Amino acid sequence: MARLAQTAGLTDVQQEILKTVREFVDKEIIPVATELEHRDEYPQQIVDGLKELGLFGLMIPEEYGGLGESLLTYALCVEEIARGWMSVSGIINTHFIVAYMLKQHGTQEQKDYFLPRMAAGETRGAFSMSEPGLGSDVSAITSKAVKDGDEYVLNGQKMWLTNGGTSTLVAVLVRSDEGHPEGTAPHKSMTTFLVEKESGFGEVRPGLTIPGKIDKMGYKGVDTTELIMDGLRIPANRVLGGETGRGFYQMMDGVEVGRVNVAARGCGVAQRAFELGVSYAQQRHTFGKAIAQHQAIQFKLAEMATKVEAAHAMMVNAARKKDSGERNDLEAGMAKYLASEYCKEVVEDAFRIHGGYGFSKEYEIERLYREAPMLLIGEGTAEIQKMIIGRRLLEEYRFQG
Repeated sequence: MARLAQTAGLTDVQQEILKTVREFVDKEIIPVATELEHRDEYPQQIVDGLKELGLFGLMIPEEYGGLGESLLTYALCVEEIARGWMSVSGIINTHFIVAYMLKQHGTQEQKDYFLPRMAAGETRGAFSMSEPGLGSDVSAITSKAVKDGDEYVLNGQKMWLTNGGTSTLVAVLVRSDEGHPEGTAPHKSMTTFLVEKESGFGEVRPGLTIPGKIDKMGYKGVDTTELIMDGLRIPANRVLGGETGRGFYQMMDGVEVGRVNVAARGCGVAQRAFELGVSYAQQRHTFGKAIAQHQAIQFKLAEMATKVEAAHAMMVNAARKKDSGERNDLEAGMAKYLASEYCKEVVEDAFRIHGGYGFSKEYEIERLYREAPMLLIGEGTAEIQKMIIGRRLLEEYRFQG
């Protein structure tokens, strides 16, 4: 075979899109990724290139100026981009979660207004659920919206906002008790607001502040921020879907897409780690021969390649399930869990193959070693995925005794 993680049954259009993206990654991303990552510099030139390729409109319907492609096509493009630099795939992911939520749940006015701008890359999306004291418990959200005439006033602090500074549209999940009496289940009293803002840091619109970038171990380049709302006034027509109390369901639908994306990122990073490991193993010599000729290294390479193949297959299955219109939370949870865990293991094996040189910033594997842990947390930890998987399995295999 030519390389790992091939996908059967793709159309000519899908193959041409992936070929174009792969060539862009090899030429425009891989040669500069490590340098930009070490400087924690936003990859503006790369983002502009993706905009020219039309990738910001990849899944947006053609009637709104997008390419109208499937989640599978999108996931395979993300896999290729993450192979070059995972941070770039993060820039695209949050954009597409918001675009997907608009496409699935937005009012016609919201779709007509936002989707053409998002397809052209003129409006960049970000979404916000997490808060400083929240963790995985979304029901504990304290940020709140209060109705005031034809507007809502939002107050609260959000956390871990990818593209927080560079985005110009943020889908924000907050509590909205209006119309939901005392005792209503927490997930039924949440609303998603579409918040437009200026790009940058500081006060980006009255009542909304983006303090600055959070300094991270890895996943650099892309800006991860807090978001502070203090008397932020939003018109009622910017409630996603036009109805309060639907925010939790809308966000969870978007997160399913996000989990396929994180699985695809894990696949891409693992592929790159395997490429680096197998290449180095053939160049490095010990005891008179390339270390790739030692059985211990061959065993590692065999395990790494098998994990890459398995993760890719599960990711493709999850994407195709979603594209078919079927419920895919089980498949997305499995794919995200397996791909992120296998990614960590493949990266560590490639790191070990590099020996002492893997610890040097001159070698690309050092960057991958710091990036992989983010996938264990993003879009739900392994423990959250196991809960989702376990509950769904009990639904499917209910005891009939």
